[in-house]
Amino acid sequence: MSIRDLARHLDISIGTVSRALNGKADVNPETRERVLEAAKQLGYVPNQSGRSLRQGTTNTIGFMIESTIETVDNGGSFFMPVFEGVQSVFRRHHLDLVALLCGTDEDPASYLNRVVARRFVDGLIISATARSDPRIDFLLERKIPFVALGRSATKGDYPWIDLDFEGVASQAVQRLAGFGHRRIAIGTPASDINLGYLFLDGYRRALADHGIAFDPELVLPANGNEEGGYQVACALLAQNPMPTAIILVNENMAIGLYRRLHEAGIQPGRDIAVIGFRESTQSRFLSPTLTCFRISLRDLGIKLAEALLATLPAFASQYPREKVALIWPMELVPGESDGPMPSSAA
Repeated sequence: MSIRDLARHLDISIGTVSRALNGKADVNPETRERVLEAAKQLGYVPNQSGRSLRQGTTNTIGFMIESTIETVDNGGSFFMPVFEGVQSVFRRHHLDLVALLCGTDEDPASYLNRVVARRFVDGLIISATARSDPRIDFLLERKIPFVALGRSATKGDYPWIDLDFEGVASQAVQRLAGFGHRRIAIGTPASDINLGYLFLDGYRRALADHGIAFDPELVLPANGNEEGGYQVACALLAQNPMPTAIILVNENMAIGLYRRLHEAGIQPGRDIAVIGFRESTQSRFLSPTLTCFRISLRDLGIKLAEALLATLPAFASQYPREKVALIWPMELVPGESDGPMPSSAA
């Protein structure tokens, strides 16, 4: 069904139908209602390509995700609630959200360059920010509207929202130190993603605040999935003496960690304290229950969408431009996986 077919069906000029569909004030209200009702019944959908050429916009926002072990294993449980929050805002403005998946075999900066060159999005949300992220320089240089899910050391005036990785590490150390633990290990990302640096910085500062010396041997890099957690547990068991507590940067790591500890006859919460990162569906089914942190991912998505719209001139009246540099709060959810240091370790 084209606009020409719709006009012929209604016996109205194409121009009148077009103005009615676009909400122009010079169209009689009865005519507009008649056009909209017929379009709905007959399944008319505007030609987006033609409209984009005329208006110079696509009404589409891209959300760039890098395909890594973490996103493949954990992407659904993390990104889907974020997408829902983003789309709940965009839906009100008739904007579409598209996920842009950058494969493991492609450089993220090159992938983004190609996306921008094709001009099929009006703005971007980027994630998995690196310590030094050339994508940010690229987008700033070309004045492409964007918001970053994650901090970076790359300088510039751009909006970003990040999870409180430093705060989580700090609260975890404080909780464990309060239980008497001194040998506290930490499972960090094996990649160069910036969140790993933030997590480690928060851990080191919290140790210093509690008079605990930093031991690099207790920093255990691994992939943020079940296999990575299994490897972290192997590294724990190989140390003598074994650390009495472990903080994980990814909740899925706890599943593999539990498996390896169980094989060794070691029980979390009794023989070693374990604190995970984010409360997830999987973590709720661990036994003993995992001490971790709760976050509203849908609300995070809503804030990302609003921050992005504030960078688009078409929405300036509804979303005034503001400096968004927000660390998203996370709430401790006590479980049974941590507690006082075992008397045998003391």
